[in-house]
Amino acid sequence: MSKDLASLCIHSITTKPWSLDKALDKFAEAGIGGISIWQDAAQALGLNAAAKAVEHSSVEVVSYVRGGFFPSHSEAARLKALDDNKKMIDEAAVLGAPLLVLVCGAEPQQSLFESRKQIQAGIEALIPHAAANGVKLAIEPLHPMYADTRSAINTLGQANDVAEAIGDVQAGIAVDVYHLWWDDHLEAEIKRCGENGNLYAFHICDWRVPTSDMLLDRGLMGEGCIDVPLIRSWVETAGFNGFNEVEIFSNHYWAMDQDEFLNRIIQAYHDHS
Repeated sequence: MSKDLASLCIHSITTKPWSLDKALDKFAEAGIGGISIWQDAAQALGLNAAAKAVEHSSVEVVSYVRGGFFPSHSEAARLKALDDNKKMIDEAAVLGAPLLVLVCGAEPQQSLFESRKQIQAGIEALIPHAAANGVKLAIEPLHPMYADTRSAINTLGQANDVAEAIGDVQAGIAVDVYHLWWDDHLEAEIKRCGENGNLYAFHICDWRVPTSDMLLDRGLMGEGCIDVPLIRSWVETAGFNGFNEVEIFSNHYWAMDQDEFLNRIIQAYHDHS
């Protein structure tokens, strides 16, 4: 296994047409070091079967995706979100995933400020359960276009504010270039992550030009306008030495032969990351 591929992780959603066990086999055969498992892929196989597939694979589980969605104007909905996240923490532990990625959510019936307060409160409420299961929590800021319902955490600065306010090693941050590449404070905020020791994940892909769909048209590295190598240099300077996680939602790439797509991912990783 080459050093580069040993540090490459691919999200199961990236090769969505493959079942989890098939993805594990294909990634292992290619020499890829890690996989981040999406809940739907684990559930489709069955959690126990998924855990067995992981146990027999050389591919390391990097994270479990995706918890969160804390805010609501309804207290009952907020409590249900906590229960759902505890269940995901349990599932992550069964799969041996050391990290649960949080898409934090937003409630359009209230202010973003109130949603951020509820996000912080929700994460704080999960920390004892996460710690007991050996699973850390990663706040993933999303692009502002998702501020209506997907996340009220839209900049790395906001994510840093929440993580610092929580002040617990169980809560850190996932940096995704797709969501953050446009931010002129990005380098400084990545440095801030490094100073706090809470940069837990680094996700890569590219922003296609033009983009035909804001959710389902992500590109391979080098295919768009994101300077992935530059951002990668910032996270490495900040002390991050973990996996480079390819996370691509793409109707175009899901429709193609997935073996060919995997080869393209590996080539793009070598050439443009």
